[in-house]
Amino acid sequence: MRDVAIIGVGMIPWGELWEDSLRTIWTRAAVAALEDAGVDTVDLITVGCMSSGLFVGQEHLASMVADQLGMPGVPASRVESACASGSLALRHAFAEVAAGLVDIALVTGVEKMTDVDGGAATYTLGTAADQEYESFHGITFPGLYAMMARVHMAHYGTTSRQMAAVSMKNHANGLLNPNAQYHLKVSIDDVLSSTPVAEPLHLLDCSPITDGAAALVIAPIDRARDLAGRRPVVRIAGSGMATDTIALADREDLSRLRAVELSAERAYAMAGKKPSDIHVAEVHDCFTIAEIMTTEALGFFGPGEGGPAAEKGWTALDGRIPVNPSGGLKSKGHPVGATGVAQVCEIVNQLRGEAGQRQVKDARVGLTQNMGGSGGSSIVHILEVV
Repeated sequence: MRDVAIIGVGMIPWGELWEDSLRTIWTRAAVAALEDAGVDTVDLITVGCMSSGLFVGQEHLASMVADQLGMPGVPASRVESACASGSLALRHAFAEVAAGLVDIALVTGVEKMTDVDGGAATYTLGTAADQEYESFHGITFPGLYAMMARVHMAHYGTTSRQMAAVSMKNHANGLLNPNAQYHLKVSIDDVLSSTPVAEPLHLLDCSPITDGAAALVIAPIDRARDLAGRRPVVRIAGSGMATDTIALADREDLSRLRAVELSAERAYAMAGKKPSDIHVAEVHDCFTIAEIMTTEALGFFGPGEGGPAAEKGWTALDGRIPVNPSGGLKSKGHPVGATGVAQVCEIVNQLRGEAGQRQVKDARVGLTQNMGGSGGSSIVHILEVV
């Protein structure tokens, strides 16, 4: 198996992009990644997208985007794993490059979510839950994560203030990210006084509806060194994936994210790393409780320690393990199919030393964690400078 490196990243500003279509935002991100990589042709295109059919009525994305980029004939495929679709697009392309099937691959993620009303968006996102046993009975994702939060609070004493500290920290980071959807300073009291959504979660505990796209270009490491110039070469050191039961009712312990634990174990093993080796991480904070539970599942903190860690500032930019320097899903936004790719863009920029005001000092090993639904799937990637 060949070593694989990321040679280009492409992001666009995220938000409510009323004047743009799915194809235009995808193309802008793809072209940015190609320009960053210094290449104009690829051997493979992958597209992470959760539900373009329900959001904009467009299926068969693979053919459309290859044509849109002026590359008809290039093998292209769309993949889906709910909110982890972008990370799955990277994992598939990584496997093909590592196996020697292709040399240069364009990895993309996209979602256009605001062309439907709130009810339609809620329905579409709900398709990532168990339709018969959860959605049919009226539960939505805020409700599912609220149940997980209540159990975590009961088991470990996690508090609403600790969850609010996650939101405050991620919005502070988002202020430093020009591509973030929200540039909004938020205090703990702001979070706790915002509109209740599903007790104990408030509006400012929840990620937004977002339009956005992101892209990467990957290649064998020898080719990457030729193209890098003076830039650091960022290798994909580990990739791990796992699933869990889709319905919360079938899980043994709602205070744990078992798919995250398993995907992390597999990525750490492949990379030859452990949690203490990670210098910076982007994790799936669709709700503030998700970041707390994920930092525990990744081994950064022990069970029940994620909440106090957030409150003490251990996950801040200058903390023990900076988490979500991009602003995370909470501030940067969450166009579900694009999120996993954007996480990798951020870590590559951090490892290259190109993250600007939000740069983590001396970052050489980074991690991304992206999950689908309420943790029914999870993908972890570990990147390092070589």
